[in-house]
Amino acid sequence: MELGVSAAVHLIFGFYVFSTAVAADISQRPPAGPAEGALVDVAAAGESDERRGAAPVVLDGSPPPIVLVHGIFGFGKGRLGGLSYFAGAEKKDDRVLVPDLGSLTSIHDRARELFYYLKGGQVDYGEDHSKACGHTRFGRIYHTGHYPVWDEHNPVHFVGHSAGAQVVRVLHQMLADKAFPGHDTSEDWILSLTSLSGALNGTTRTYYDGMLVEDGRSMRSICLLQLCRIGVVVYDWLDIPWLKNYYNFGFDHYEMSRRKVGFSGLIDLLLGHTGPFASGDWILPDLTIQGSLKINSRLRTFPNTFYFSYATKKTRKLFGITVPSSVLGVHPMLFLRVLQMCMWRHPQNAPLPYKGYRDEDWEDNDGALNTISMTHPRIPIEHPHRFVVDDSDCHPLQPGIWYYKIIEADHIQFIINRERAGVQFDLLYDGIFQRCRKHAFRKSPPTVPNEANQ
Repeated sequence: MELGVSAAVHLIFGFYVFSTAVAADISQRPPAGPAEGALVDVAAAGESDERRGAAPVVLDGSPPPIVLVHGIFGFGKGRLGGLSYFAGAEKKDDRVLVPDLGSLTSIHDRARELFYYLKGGQVDYGEDHSKACGHTRFGRIYHTGHYPVWDEHNPVHFVGHSAGAQVVRVLHQMLADKAFPGHDTSEDWILSLTSLSGALNGTTRTYYDGMLVEDGRSMRSICLLQLCRIGVVVYDWLDIPWLKNYYNFGFDHYEMSRRKVGFSGLIDLLLGHTGPFASGDWILPDLTIQGSLKINSRLRTFPNTFYFSYATKKTRKLFGITVPSSVLGVHPMLFLRVLQMCMWRHPQNAPLPYKGYRDEDWEDNDGALNTISMTHPRIPIEHPHRFVVDDSDCHPLQPGIWYYKIIEADHIQFIINRERAGVQFDLLYDGIFQRCRKHAFRKSPPTVPNEANQ
């Protein structure tokens, strides 16, 4: 019964978002002939500028651009008929980029895509990683990067929602490790990182959705994620161009199209013998507590970068028991999970995910992530952090410290539909953008050549 309810609610919400985008797309296109109303032509409005052959948005120099990075099942500018994942927040500043990354691909793959989206070139997922996971090494080509001057003298601000925050952290480490062939990168390429409901330490929701708590990698045979897996496999195998222009899960580098693998390939994919779900190279294993611990073990907080985190929660204590703080205030897609995550108990027959783990620490949540996971990197080691009540309390900002505040909201209150958050939407994003523009800057400005010679 729980599986049926969860599947129905998610399917209805997904269909609602998709149909809303298509309807808005159709209504905004001028009638210019009999072919204009055709669905194939309408879908073209959902393509990015590059796909339509027009010049992409290319930014140069300063001030540093603000890059909004979407989370799981998310999409960037140009998808879903131009629907905004960040509910129009990108319009608050004229130097904002909203990349379209794989919505279900792994943290690693999305970090690689994000680099080439900004810098330009053909996406290189890495030779070792590609071989280990069984997909092609190279992906989409960006003939012109959206911020080709990107370097330590022209850094960027990142704002990551949900899994998008962890994507930026992995990219940051890759930049520090000089992991992009032909590019002399460093950690100073990123000026600030703002985490909005960020998946910094994993979530217990993955286990309710179907990941096995014993290893954080495998799935139960009957669960919500298995239904999702089947749907994604069939969607990518059918490979209907106009449909994928509207929405793409991001697995093109796995070449699952019927044109490539045929019917026998579909059987192998559905049986779990091939593809991203067989190799574990997709987002859900990265969002388990075990997966996050593995990723975090190699990620650092850098001394020249500013960090700020908004942790959301929709729970409260009632007679010592954690319960949803509101019934009507939680999105229908999240309410059941808020209730379940309040009652999470780690199975006694499974090893604890990390030393010092306690069930009660993971009860507060926003329906998708546990509040403890969103404040700052905690496992396997706790990074420097400071709790903030009012934004003015942390001015001037110090780099290398995770400033965080906890706000009353569910996981999708500040995306897709700005009406849900009301005035709080503007307060949140205005605060983020103002911090990027007025409070996050390097203390030592670039040296002027004439001054250096004096």
